Amino acid sequence: MKDEDRRFMVDCDKLPAQFPTHLHPAEFWEALGRVVATFGFLEEMLGKAIFSFTATQQYSETEIQAAYGRWLPTLYRALSDPLGGLIDSYKKAVSENQKATISNPEELIDHLRKASVIRNVLCHGSWNRPPDELGQSLPLFINRKNEIFETSIDLAYLKQVQRHTAELACAVINTVTQMGYRFPGSNGPGNPIL
Repeated sequence: MKDEDRRFMVDCDKLPAQFPTHLHPAEFWEALGRVVATFGFLEEMLGKAIFSFTATQQYSETEIQAAYGRWLPTLYRALSDPLGGLIDSYKKAVSENQKATISNPEELIDHLRKASVIRNVLCHGSWNRPPDELGQSLPLFINRKNEIFETSIDLAYLKQVQRHTAELACAVINTVTQMGYRFPGSNGPGNPIL
């Protein structure tokens, strides 16, 4: 058999424990997992806010049937869209609701869009490079515009992103409760929506 005809396979039994995540400490993975879970929470809150704004929008008698026909597909997308799509739907729902009391909705939308960019890096980046001597790691991530992510990430960065994302979720919740409604799924104050 010629050398170029030889075949090879990975010997999984000889890989380090917890491969390919073995290069980072457990605390790093915990923090990354908490960030990812918090982004999931933000997406859920956006979906519930979309429901809230679309369910409380006022229509004339002649508009009700058509609005109801558009409502179910909107709710289905609120359950399945990724963060970017949810932000677009949320923005539309807020702008069309006459009772919305957000003083500067564009600022919140801008913060949500910026968070969406880092969410994609954290959730979809490859973390197989070892951290440097400062505990920073550069994930491999290239977006659809062929832009390479070039910021090294450490534990403090992950904790900061997690906290900021939780604050964004609270800001989204507040946009509903400030209208006097109880946020869907909660037992908080306010009038129930349905």
